[in-house]
Amino acid sequence: MLEVEEKEAAVYEHGPHPVNEKALRRLKNIEGQVRGLQRMVTEEKYCVDILTQISAVRAALNSVGMVILKRHIETCVSEAIEAGGAERLQIIDELMGVLSKEEL
Repeated sequence: MLEVEEKEAAVYEHGPHPVNEKALRRLKNIEGQVRGLQRMVTEEKYCVDILTQISAVRAALNSVGMVILKRHIETCVSEAIEAGGAERLQIIDELMGVLSKEEL
């Protein structure tokens, strides 16, 4: 595991992690979708069309959340579990707290 971390640190020390780049691209797209929604509401477009776009934004945000969650589990959570002790329990509780706030 340490060997992988060292490689990741060497690769990403000069820029954002690829997962973050992917998430940021998606968030910029979502930002555009939200601006489009604002226009639709301002222009009093058909309610079902607005609701459809709201659903699409929710799905896009959930997708970004899953990308970030996967990275968190692969790095922070797995490292804490390997370390054991109170850190393991703390990070599991933290993750469960976040997940319990999500609409599952």
